Amino acid sequence: MSLAPRAVLVHRTTEYEELVARHGTHGQAAFFLASRGRDMAEVAERHRRTRRALAEVTSAVPLAWRQARVERTDLDRFLFAPEDVVVVVGQDGLVANVAKYLDGQPVIGIDTDPGRNPGVLVRHRPEQAAVLLASVAATATGADALTMVEAVADDTQRLVALNEIYLGTAGHQTARYRLGLEGDGGVVEAQASSGVLVGTGTGATGWLRSVWQERGARLPLPAPTEDRLLWFVREAWPSPATGTSLVAGELAASAALTLTVESDRLIAFGDGIETDALELTWGQTVRVGACARRLRLVG
Repeated sequence: MSLAPRAVLVHRTTEYEELVARHGTHGQAAFFLASRGRDMAEVAERHRRTRRALAEVTSAVPLAWRQARVERTDLDRFLFAPEDVVVVVGQDGLVANVAKYLDGQPVIGIDTDPGRNPGVLVRHRPEQAAVLLASVAATATGADALTMVEAVADDTQRLVALNEIYLGTAGHQTARYRLGLEGDGGVVEAQASSGVLVGTGTGATGWLRSVWQERGARLPLPAPTEDRLLWFVREAWPSPATGTSLVAGELAASAALTLTVESDRLIAFGDGIETDALELTWGQTVRVGACARRLRLVG
């Protein structure tokens, strides 16, 4: 007998909750904000909107379904099941946070603060949750398959991200490595730079786009569902031992960028989460390209 679907509501601690936890009381938190020219009322109102949205989405889950809640900081310890329907209640970035832990489960993004969030990934309002959940239960279609990017190290470490993967140092030191493209005749270039960014079409609405604009790149930005990635080397430094000829490009679905570490320590992290990173040491090689998995985001 098949299990009933499980609605997994993903949320994050609000700024108001973080402030009260840090300062002990509402009054102390309000005093702290006032001393810095901010108003506690604005923060508290955003908290109330988020909690109302979470309550409205919870009440929209069909009675026959199972339910679970998971806070953002607990995602790496939560076990998602194949029959789950994931409902992200919050900001666009929260969808990216959960994407790496999924394998084909449909995701519904609920915007808790319309007008403040871009709404690229949290595309729906809380009052639409009931209709969306019923639609997902009735059909397996109706979701966009968003391309993801992955980095795989030669020691089997693996990292998946929805927006982008950054390879470089943990601080602001120079990253040293050898960069190459698979299938490019084995041509590699020794480089010293601020790191390498490899991004998807979803990432083209964020960090990748800012680098693309600053660079004045002629390469068209990929669409979120397109099997094409863009990559940029940040601030490559020319010297007798390092070059700057391989600084930008695109990767088709089957192509990959390879990077061999020539520093004591480099890291690779995805979607801005540096605490969840691959640790890479001298001589290791990491391969970066499109991931076979996709994020199924309900449109």
